[in-house]
Amino acid sequence: MGDMTGFSWLRRLLGNRGERAAERFLAAAGMRIIARGLRTRRGELDIVAVDGRQVVFVEVKTRLDHQAGHPAEAVDVAKQRKLVALALEFLKKHRLLDHSARFDIVAVTWPRDQSEPVIGHYRNAFESPDRYQMFS
Repeated sequence: MGDMTGFSWLRRLLGNRGERAAERFLAAAGMRIIARGLRTRRGELDIVAVDGRQVVFVEVKTRLDHQAGHPAEAVDVAKQRKLVALALEFLKKHRLLDHSARFDIVAVTWPRDQSEPVIGHYRNAFESPDRYQMFS
């Protein structure tokens, strides 16, 4: 694909559009969105939601097509570790450590010629790669 730095604004636009679509999708499924685009020095949580009494950390991956692989495949072990650390920080800060938590991935594929995306929701997509890290 070559150097995409000139297209970073385009990727950001697509990502934001995908996050808004994911948010609508999750809300329609009965989840309550409590935060979107939470940035810290360590990284960003795309969406934090509540499903029943469970806190859900949702990573949104948006692509125009699957040429570079399925969007969900972009959440590798390094990304999972980062998300777990950010989630733990969030739970501690908001005194929610007594609530169960899970990690979902929402894969948004939005071809240029379509007005609506194809959305895949992967509930409980992964657990902490470092087995007991969430409880440290």
